[in-house]
Amino acid sequence: MLDRIEKITSVLDKNKAEAIEVFDLQGKDYIVDYAIIASSLGQKHTIALLDHLKKELKPEEHFNNVDESGDWVVIDLGDILIHIMTPEYRVKYDMETFLAELSKAGE
Repeated sequence: MLDRIEKITSVLDKNKAEAIEVFDLQGKDYIVDYAIIASSLGQKHTIALLDHLKKELKPEEHFNNVDESGDWVVIDLGDILIHIMTPEYRVKYDMETFLAELSKAGE
């Protein structure tokens, strides 16, 4: 599992994603075991990062669902959710606070 997380974050990092955060949600009341959030440099970069992930993670990873707009892409790998957002959307939706609180629940 951690090898998969490392590969995902490595692809994001080398393709200029910023502020990459990983949330361990194993054993929590959430739909996945891990969530990854990264900021893009803008709408075109958000889609470009999705393309890089598709190229570099397939066929090992199965993309169950991809919900994409220029400002926010959500990739569902089954047990991992990847959120790529423009900085404006990241501030607006503040997923970090929700996921950080969730990851600490029950500690």
